[in-house]
Amino acid sequence: MAERVRRIFVEKKAAYAVEAGFLLKEFREFLGVEGLEEVRVIHRYDIEGITKEVYEKAKKTIFAELPVDVLYEEEFPIPENYHLVAIESLPGQYDQRADMAGQTLQLLTGGKRPEVRYAKLVLLAGDISREEYLKIKSYCINPLESREASLDIPATLKLEERYPEDVNSIENFNEMTPEELETVHNELGLAMSLEDLLFIQTYFQGEKRNPTLTEIRVLDTYWSDHCRHTTFLTELVDIEIRDGFYSPVLEKVYERYLESRDYVYGGGGKNSDKGQNDTGKPSSCVTLMDLATIGMKELKKKGLLDDLDESEEINACSIKIKVEVDGKEEDWLLMFKNETHNHPTEMEPFGGAATCLGGAIRDPLSGRAYVYQAMRVSGSGDPRTPIEKTMEGKLPQRKISTGAALGYSTYGNQIGIAAGQVAEIYHDNFQAKRLECGAVIAAAPAENVVRKSPEPGDLVIL
Repeated sequence: MAERVRRIFVEKKAAYAVEAGFLLKEFREFLGVEGLEEVRVIHRYDIEGITKEVYEKAKKTIFAELPVDVLYEEEFPIPENYHLVAIESLPGQYDQRADMAGQTLQLLTGGKRPEVRYAKLVLLAGDISREEYLKIKSYCINPLESREASLDIPATLKLEERYPEDVNSIENFNEMTPEELETVHNELGLAMSLEDLLFIQTYFQGEKRNPTLTEIRVLDTYWSDHCRHTTFLTELVDIEIRDGFYSPVLEKVYERYLESRDYVYGGGGKNSDKGQNDTGKPSSCVTLMDLATIGMKELKKKGLLDDLDESEEINACSIKIKVEVDGKEEDWLLMFKNETHNHPTEMEPFGGAATCLGGAIRDPLSGRAYVYQAMRVSGSGDPRTPIEKTMEGKLPQRKISTGAALGYSTYGNQIGIAAGQVAEIYHDNFQAKRLECGAVIAAAPAENVVRKSPEPGDLVIL
């Protein structure tokens, strides 16, 4: 029979407390808390849904390694003269430690997966002012992904399930003036532009009904730059190449681009509306997306892409190659994919960089290929910049760089992919917008890749 919520604390012995030593150096040197003398890191787990027998097995195998860890059960009294920063993930935020612990417990029991919650306790000792303590606390807790953890043991770890209420429509949406729509735009905190909202109003006027709040939120998500690449699809009307060291090269490349457009779009040119490009815009529209893809279009039109494997699945580029296996030549598909997670990594460094690599892995993996190797190229401001000079509304460059490096390597190590190239470029311009780019290369025997299109009657399993 499963029992109550159990709490366990785990701390590395002094000789193995690498994280605590790193934080001590970080807080003293980067945050300037010179009076700090000691940092201790305690990992706290709350577990529900296991018997006493399972708990006794798990505490010394799953949660702690006795040669290097100190184990505390149920209570961990905070020593006098220590300041405490208790951190836990926001509800709904993926917590890797809790997830791994829950999965491992399930393997141990062979039954239903227990509930696990995790929090990190950071203890600080030394001559620390109130302002310095709050400075450390603010540095440790990124409000977009974490919060201060309660010290109380909860009665249950199960999330309370509530029956969802009916989703309300936005009353009189179709009759609103632009000024009223702007008020709605601001109240909802929408990422889309006011022009987008006006376009949506025109659509629902044709539908003769008001949109629900859910519909507006979904459109706001799917029309975001992350999903729709609005920046890359923005029409570039007035292009100026300023004088500088690279000006001649840029001018030559741009002229070559215009020549390629004329060829690809059959005389589309920069002042013609003939045809459309694959962004859905007239071929006269110059966009960064068109600039990125025009080379492949020209090669294809010239018949030079015979080795390109084309299908409805367009996420990972697939090339037909010959591979010698055990002395015999086989048909294989070579796939490569890159992913950028600039803004997510800037906001949530660990998760943003981890899912940057994960997103690149996902596409060839879903294309039935085995991913062999990865590459990471990132751009950062100077991570040595004092925290006082951090741009308003941004995380410190040091926190982004170190957190992103940990996120990328954690994901890559867990899935077992070698990174053949890792490079971070430092430049002041990356303070405004970070660069986080991951790329992978994959391959599979061609006979293993079967592609089909969905048809009426097919089942969709959620």
